[in-house]
This record gives sequence, C-alpha cells and structure tokens, in this order.
Amino acid sequence: MNGFRVQYEPMEKKDSNADLAKIICRKYLNDAAALIEILHDVQEHFGFLPRDMLPEIAGHLNITRAEAGGVAGFYEDFRTRPPARMHLKICRGEACQSMGANGLIKLVERLKRELEGEISFEEVFCLGNCALAPAIMEGERLTGRVDESFLETRIRRSTGQGPVNGQDTGGEGK
Repeated sequence: MNGFRVQYEPMEKKDSNADLAKIICRKYLNDAAALIEILHDVQEHFGFLPRDMLPEIAGHLNITRAEAGGVAGFYEDFRTRPPARMHLKICRGEACQSMGANGLIKLVERLKRELEGEISFEEVFCLGNCALAPAIMEGERLTGRVDESFLETRIRRSTGQGPVNGQDTGGEGK
C-alpha cells in the first residue's frame, strides 16, 4: 500500500483484539486488497495471528472468514500460534550432511518434543558456510562446526533449561 509502518501503542487491558482489528483495518481504508498488509501488521503487533482476530478482520473488510483464514494459512510467514523461544535453521547441504548435520537434526527433533513449544527448526539446503560444516543459524546468527554437545547446550541456555549434565560447554562452535 503506502509503504510505511505504523507503531501501535501498547493496548490497555480494557482494549480488545476487536478494537485493534478495527484500527488496523481503518489504516488501510477497510480495503480487502490490503489483507496481506493487515495480517502483517497484526502479526508484527502480537508476534503471531491470534485466531480471534481473523473473523474481526474479515468483517471489517467485508470478506468471508474462509478468505481471511485461507490467506493466513497459505503464506508460510504467517503464524497462528506464538513463536517458539528459539528458532533454528540447520543446513542439509552435502558438506554439512557429511560432517554430522543428520545427528544435529535428530537431536533437535528429540529436544523439540522434550521442550514442547520452546524451539522450532527448519532444514535448509545451504547456509553458505560449507567450509565450517555443519552449520546452523539461530535468528540471524550463523555458527559453524557445530557438534551435538554444543547445540544441546545452546538450546538449553536459550530456553532457560540451563547447562547439560551440570557442565557448561558454552561459547561458539569450534
């Protein structure tokens, strides 16, 4: 639309999601063509798209709930649940696989079950750090030569679970 972002004031307890939906939709003149921008603004405010916001937005834009939900579900960038405390990208490129990426993935899958909702991860096919394989990315931080012990310690620290087995193997990857 107009290319600028509006900073929304923190809402007081008496304010509702319906009020915020109304404000954001009004910013875009209740134009259904701006649905994606509206959803981005809502997600920027909450960190995700609360389910009770979609019917409110649909009503203001005069579209169906299915249309609003369809757009929110179609694009991978939209989340309908709060994001995990830690998000990892684990490289699955050939160099990283040959240096132990599969073990890192198995470790993260196990910890993801153990730490329900605290971590999320995705497998990517190159992080451009082949010389320091295996590589991971946590947020915007790229780390190479990662082993399972280092990664488990990093995950437990980031999720508030503390050091592994009483040992602190912190620091960077090798």
